[in-house]
Amino acid sequence: VVGALGQPIIFWVLFGSGLHSSFRGPEGMSYQEYFFPGVAVMIVMFTAIFSTISIIEDRREGFLQGVLVAPIPRISLVLGKVIGGTLLAVFQAGLFLTIGPLLHLIGLAPQLETGVTWNNAMSVVGFLMLLGFSLTSLGYMIAWPMESTHGFHAIMSVFLMPMWLLSGSFFPASESGWLSWVIRLNPLTYGVAGLRRIMTSNNSAVATLPSWSVCLSVTIIAALTYVLIAVWMTNRPSTINAR
Repeated sequence: VVGALGQPIIFWVLFGSGLHSSFRGPEGMSYQEYFFPGVAVMIVMFTAIFSTISIIEDRREGFLQGVLVAPIPRISLVLGKVIGGTLLAVFQAGLFLTIGPLLHLIGLAPQLETGVTWNNAMSVVGFLMLLGFSLTSLGYMIAWPMESTHGFHAIMSVFLMPMWLLSGSFFPASESGWLSWVIRLNPLTYGVAGLRRIMTSNNSAVATLPSWSVCLSVTIIAALTYVLIAVWMTNRPSTINAR
């Protein structure tokens, strides 16, 4: 828990302080306020992805092979791993969303207008559950065919981290050039935008983001796609599972 929360809080405080004077957010939003939902998504992604590393370790130790020969449908194996990772990810993100706004009491963060309130708490938790389910299914897809945790960390560095950076979490989508197209094609962009819409009380500050219906639809489609591919991969006979 300390590792999962410590690094995101340090990122949020340091980048927020360092980029505060150079960032001009919509409707006068500070960088720490803009970055706040992005850090919550980072916690969900890291926790969800790293929870699936155990697939590689279970295969190496022979535990996964024992589970695969059990008389149970393979979808129960996938959903058990994915739902477990989702609950852990949402719990840790919830801790950050609770602790983060309190840092202004000790001068490490400004007073935030973006955050979790009694009015949006259920919506935030529900959307984080959907986002965590999607990202854990993605982690399952990546971990299932792999035999090395080193390879998993390499994929994390060259694919998953850029996926988060190019989701609108760290900086707004550019309105020109190839980068704006990459951000628009990134499914995680709509997860971040959806969470930002729920947590931001000022509608003018999120007016340029994709609509709520688009964010929800893309996130649901991505989650279903990832979990269906994960089930297909688990059902497919593979020589690595016999080792």
